[in-house]
Amino acid sequence: MFENLTDKLERSFKILKGEGRITEINVAETLKEIRRALIDADVNYKVAKSFTDEVKQKALGQDVLKSVKPGQMMTKIVRDELAQLMGGTATDIKLEGNPAVILIAGLQGSGKTTFSGKLASMLKSKKGRQVLLVAGDVYRPAAIDQLKVLGGQIGVEVYTEEGNQNPVEIAENAIKYARQKSYNTVIVDTAGRLAVDEAMMVEITAIKAAVNPSETLFVVDSMTGQDAVNTAKEFNDRLDFDGVVLTKLDGDTRGGAAISIRSVVNKPLKFISSGEKMDALQVFHPERMADRILGMGDVVSLVERAQEQYDEEATRKLKKKLVKDQFNFNDFIEQINQIKKMGNLKDIASMIPGMGKMLKDVDIPDDAFKQTEAIISSMTPAEREKPEIINAKRRERIAKGSGTTLADVNRLMKQFEETRKMMKMVAGGGIKMPRMGRGGFRR
Repeated sequence: MFENLTDKLERSFKILKGEGRITEINVAETLKEIRRALIDADVNYKVAKSFTDEVKQKALGQDVLKSVKPGQMMTKIVRDELAQLMGGTATDIKLEGNPAVILIAGLQGSGKTTFSGKLASMLKSKKGRQVLLVAGDVYRPAAIDQLKVLGGQIGVEVYTEEGNQNPVEIAENAIKYARQKSYNTVIVDTAGRLAVDEAMMVEITAIKAAVNPSETLFVVDSMTGQDAVNTAKEFNDRLDFDGVVLTKLDGDTRGGAAISIRSVVNKPLKFISSGEKMDALQVFHPERMADRILGMGDVVSLVERAQEQYDEEATRKLKKKLVKDQFNFNDFIEQINQIKKMGNLKDIASMIPGMGKMLKDVDIPDDAFKQTEAIISSMTPAEREKPEIINAKRRERIAKGSGTTLADVNRLMKQFEETRKMMKMVAGGGIKMPRMGRGGFRR
């Protein structure tokens, strides 16, 4: 996401290269390119114009320090204004009442049902909530079945009423059931339509009035661009929702909806979702998204993801093994599993500053570790425990057993040895981080 916008914004900042001061004359072309880049990314025209006017006002006449280039100064101003445009700071979900009721609304195909499952998983695992999912889409049996499958995957009960075609009654009964079973959170998945219509609005409004939710979330497909913003406005006029969820951010989206929607409906973006996995849901942080749009990465989110998978005891044991040079293929596969739990590999890599641009045209499949896992699985327990016993004959057997070539096995063995050496150096303190001294870095 945002790859084309990032490239165009970077080019626009280079226009100021060599200038000693930001003036109305030398900033005009830069702002013109920024506005064009935003519109190409499907940002609302009025939002794009208002944004560049605000940037111009902040930028004009700013003295550029000798140590800071004008393009860098403009990058900072644009970054701060982008973050402000998208909401400034993250907005938490409200969980008030017993039970706290969260109403999910949106068009058909926007990803409401999948998001409901992801939200239930997040609230259960990260906030310790006892969650009940409610199948309120009485028009699509597939939606009810999908919710049951998702509930089974994450260990969350799904409330359904077979034969009842009244979603208001279902929602009310579900809340009574939640109180009886001591659930403190109820997520109501509602029906969508292919387009906004009066019957849909009347129904969702009636459900909201009946259950009095602490949070009403509007789910929108980010790939629909400005249509997403227009739909959000129509829903908000009738429903007065509390926040927006952008789904399918892993698709071919230009990002305009993420940038425009807060300004148009004056409601915060609360979550962003990508992929079908139940852990592929993130709280929306405007500052971090602005960094990613400008190609600065998102190290904070990367660290947070890593910390979620961090096991202090396991890490301590691993460090001991590394120092003693006992790191083996069992440890290697465990580290791979930890990385996989963090999410989509390309998404993870894009959080590292500069990597997003480098990987722009590189395809990193979700099963990138498949061959490595197959080779390690073909090893005997003794070989995984003691890699040094894997001779040429064993390598041939492993290649046949894993459906790979001898070259593939040799390549993995070499990568493993390099990884082991590097990790041993880090664990033993052999690699020192550079310290900042006068005039730059020193070791």
